[in-house]
Parts: sequence; C-alpha cells; structure tokens
Amino acid sequence: MNEPAKPGRYPRQTFFIVGNEAAERFSFYGMTSILFIYMSKDLGFGDGVATARYHFFTAAVYYMPLLGGFLADRFFGRYRIILWVSFLYLAGHATLAVWDGPWGLLAGCALIALGAGGIKPCVSAFVGDQFTKDQKSLLERAYGWFYFAINVGALIGQPLIPFLKDLSELDKAGHASLTRHQATQLAFGVPGLAMALALIIYVAGRNLYVKAPPTGRNPNGFLRVLFGSGFDLKAAEQKFPPDVVNGVRAALRVAAVFVPCIVFWSLFYQYGSSWVGQAEAMDRFFPGFEKPFPASSISTLNGLFVLMLIPIMNRIYAALEKSGRNVTPLRKMAIGMFITPLAFVSAAIIQIWIGQGSHPHVAWQIIQYFLLSLGEVLVSVTALEFAYTQAPPNMKSVIMGLWFVTIGTGTLLTGVIAELNVFSGATFYWFFTGLQLVAAVAFTAVAAWYKPALKETMVEQPAQQAA
Repeated sequence: MNEPAKPGRYPRQTFFIVGNEAAERFSFYGMTSILFIYMSKDLGFGDGVATARYHFFTAAVYYMPLLGGFLADRFFGRYRIILWVSFLYLAGHATLAVWDGPWGLLAGCALIALGAGGIKPCVSAFVGDQFTKDQKSLLERAYGWFYFAINVGALIGQPLIPFLKDLSELDKAGHASLTRHQATQLAFGVPGLAMALALIIYVAGRNLYVKAPPTGRNPNGFLRVLFGSGFDLKAAEQKFPPDVVNGVRAALRVAAVFVPCIVFWSLFYQYGSSWVGQAEAMDRFFPGFEKPFPASSISTLNGLFVLMLIPIMNRIYAALEKSGRNVTPLRKMAIGMFITPLAFVSAAIIQIWIGQGSHPHVAWQIIQYFLLSLGEVLVSVTALEFAYTQAPPNMKSVIMGLWFVTIGTGTLLTGVIAELNVFSGATFYWFFTGLQLVAAVAFTAVAAWYKPALKETMVEQPAQQAA
C-alpha cells in the first residue's frame, strides 16, 4: 500500500522507477550497440542489409509506443503494461543470447521492440503519477534524476557490451579469449541480465506505487475528431466541444513543424549503423590496447557530447537572452537542422579516403559525432519543449505520439533507402547531406509560417521523453 506523500520528500517508489529505467536503458543500448556488427559480420548480411535491418528495428521500437500507450490509457493502466511487456523484453534478450542466426535475430528483436515500445510511453508518466500537486518542485528534480539514469544506463552499456563481443577478436599475438559464439552469447546475455535486474527492481516497489486507473474510451479523442468529421474541423465544431477541436488544430500545426524533422531522424540513428560500418574500415588501435577498439563503442561519443553540450548551450541561450536577443525554440531547431548535414559531409570525406585505399584513424569520426550531437541538442531537446508549450493539456499525449511517429518514420526512411541499395560509399553520405539540406530549408519555411496559437502553458509533467 502506497504511503501518503510528504511535500518535502521524494516518494520512496520513485527510486524503484529510476533504478528500473537505468537498468532497462543499459539493456537496450547495450544490445543495440552490437546489433549492426552482429548482422554485418557474424550473420554475413553485409553493411547495406545490416543498415536496413537496424533501422527497421529502430522504427518498430518507435511505432510500438502508439500501441503501448493506447492499451495503458484505455484498458490496463501504466503499471500493468510496464510489467507485462518487461517479460516480453526479457524474452527477447534471452532469444538473442541462445538462438544464434537470422530467425533468432528476428524473434529476439520483435520481442524487444514490443517491450521497449510498450515501456517508452508509460514510464515517464508513471513517474509523474507518484507525485501530488504540492510536490511540483520535487517532480521537476525527479525528472532530472530520471533523465540522468537514462544516460548512465546508456553510457555504461554502449562501451561495455562491444568489448564483450570483441573477446572473440584476435589480439596482436593471434589469440582470442572466447569463440565467436561464446562472445555473442555473453554480449547479448549481459543486457538480458540487466533487463532481469530492471524487472526485479520494478516489482520490488509494487506495494508503494500510485497506480492511476485507465481512462477508458475517450469520446473526444484526436482520431475520433478527425475521422468523425471527415477531416473537416469546421464541421467538427458542431459535434465536439470547442476546446477539443481547437486542441486538434493546435496538434496538427505542431505536426506540420515535425514533418521536416523526419529527415533529421533518418540521419541521426545512423550513428548505430552506417557510421559503425565506417569505423570498422578505419584504424582503431589506441595506445595501451592490444586489440583494435570496438567499432560499436565509438557511438558512446554521442551521449558524452550531449551531456556536455546541454549545459553549455543553456548558458549560451541565457547570455543571448540577457543581451536582448530572442532565442525561440524554432530558431534553435532551424540552426540544428542546418548543422546536422555537416556531420554527414565529414562522414563523406572520411569515406572518400577509405575508398581511395587509405586507412584513416577512427579519431576522425569525433568531428561528425560532435556535429551530430550539437544538432540533436538544438533539434531534439528543443522540439518537445516547443510542442508542449503549444499544445493544450488534453493534447499533450497526442503530441508525444506524433513525435514517436516522426522518429520511427525517419529511421524507417533510412532502412528503405539502405534496402534499395541505390547508393554506396561516399555517395550514400552525400545523398543524406543533400536530403537534410532540403529538409532544413523546408523547416525554415514552416517555422516562418507558424504563428504561436497559444500562450505557454504550465506543463504538469515534463515535456521530454528521452530516447
């Protein structure tokens, strides 16, 4: 039975949720850090097919929240959905660890997509459920710890698991610690153990949680208003309350801003696919290491740069505002949209060197990771801040769903392009550079068209849902 909330103290149960999130993110980012290498090298898919499969999986992870959120809100509640899909998640890790091969890959990734996608839309709101209205200041700080836990889990899992996978690689003396199969089982098994720990931590707090009941059927839902009026919002005003129809209008306006961001996400998640393939072809030896540094571990730079850049950018924003310059969210995002293609210019130049027979050091990738991370801070971190201040309270969950669709569609786009195998070598990176430049111009046009329809509203729960 949950204890009465004390205004000056964090509810005890939040520590279980934060601990659960750290372990779950370790399991997810640890597994995905070796997914591309496993497909391209161990299963022999090749870089192009591995890139496509990686992005199809990532797209599924970001489409599944629509189903998970719907089931939680309407029928079962957040606590039950998180609990149930955690078992699917755990089964997915176990499948990857024991079933070596294409079918094991498909089954394991499908289960993990269901698990991660089911947890993603529920867990941040579940944190908010534990706080009362007079604990709002504590809630804001609790979400800071929640975001910190996400990054701790990711930053431990991303470098560690590739090192386990590389135990089958030969050192300079021609020796390997494990066979390929043993190393693969270990590398996929450890994230599974982390997910088991996440589940244990979550269940341990079961008697303390505030479990908000499902809302049931919503007669004024977003899709019901759109389809019920034949997409004619003027006609919808005759059938639905005015504030609901205005909320749908606001959500659609925000969605228009999201559309160009689809291309941003098609570039962003390549740090786990094509950029890993590029790192494989580079010199990865560092002083003090007997083996080449795992290509998959280089992606840890993204998380490190993001954690470093967020406070730096916040200080820059504050200094600009103090000098009288208006730094709006849309302006930040527009700058980020133009910075992001520079990361792919850097990747294309490196790929040209590789294509010419050179063997550049992997440290050159630091440039593209820095530029991509700067783009992420300007675009992704800012986008939901903008969206949530522009959407009325009854449409904030819709905005989250639209953002997940944006991310899923972007990474799906990359998967389709890689599957078609039209571009190769540096041309692949030049194509995405051009595509992002077009998207950046389109975003600038949409931002100029967009006029804030609402005053900034107090957000009872933080806008950001970390990846």
